[in-house]
Amino acid sequence: MALRPAWKGYLKLSLVTCAVELSNATTQSGKISFRTINRTTGNRVKRQYIDGASGKPVDEDSQVKGYEINDDEFLLIEEEEIEAVQIESSHTMELEGFVDKAEIKQVYLDTPYYLSPADKVSEEAFAVIREALAAKKMAGLARIVLYRRERPVLVEPFGKGMLVTTLRYQNTVRKPDEIFDDLKGVKLDEDMVELAAGIVDKKKAKFDPAKFEDHYETALIELVRSKKAGKKVQKAKPETKPSNVVNLFDALRKSLAEDAGKSDGASEDKPGPRKKSDGADKKNGEKAKPKSSSKSKSA
Repeated sequence: MALRPAWKGYLKLSLVTCAVELSNATTQSGKISFRTINRTTGNRVKRQYIDGASGKPVDEDSQVKGYEINDDEFLLIEEEEIEAVQIESSHTMELEGFVDKAEIKQVYLDTPYYLSPADKVSEEAFAVIREALAAKKMAGLARIVLYRRERPVLVEPFGKGMLVTTLRYQNTVRKPDEIFDDLKGVKLDEDMVELAAGIVDKKKAKFDPAKFEDHYETALIELVRSKKAGKKVQKAKPETKPSNVVNLFDALRKSLAEDAGKSDGASEDKPGPRKKSDGADKKNGEKAKPKSSSKSKSA
């Protein structure tokens, strides 16, 4: 069964135009879902709109959108009136400028979609635009009306097609200073940073989405299977919260040693980078001590 496009229109580069379709790049169809059931009858529960004053159900024909202009005073907007609102980006995705995608901060990237030609006639023009972007290693900036909102989008080559990513408006993204401004500057011990970097090196890997597993989804499926088999569902054990690190330097050294042991069979006592002035005896495995207790404490 062919996917229903999320948007159909035209891709435009200057005077070059081609018909295109926008399709969802992600899906939730494989996720487990639950319905609300009447515990007494076992029947599904249906949602109903209720009149806020009378408490009576409102049938579908009587439902209309309203824009609040004063307290409890609404301007009624008919569905046909909303449908009649059409601007250029309702049907045309015009490439207005070009950027290096690396320049765009990740916080502005929103939802990905696949872009493909809508018919045979459009395939050549579509391919020309895609290859031009690929040759220049650039992404195009455009705008489209999607789900009744105009959204800025990023258009880039993606295999035989293109990838369109909706972008967030600047006024919808919180400034990082709002969150990070209260963080105080910390004077770090270079050796501790070196140890942490060593852990990063030991755990370095290639990105492979096939290795990702939704463990919560797996647990839910197991719950359903157990209930279906008539088994008693075990209550979850109380979560054990990790304790605060008392000696950060020692914790880093032990972490590095454990990771080294897992990767190449080395013993847990294998030391990481050594402090220049700790004077530890390499032969007897004596643990290095941080230069000062203030640098190795963590609340």
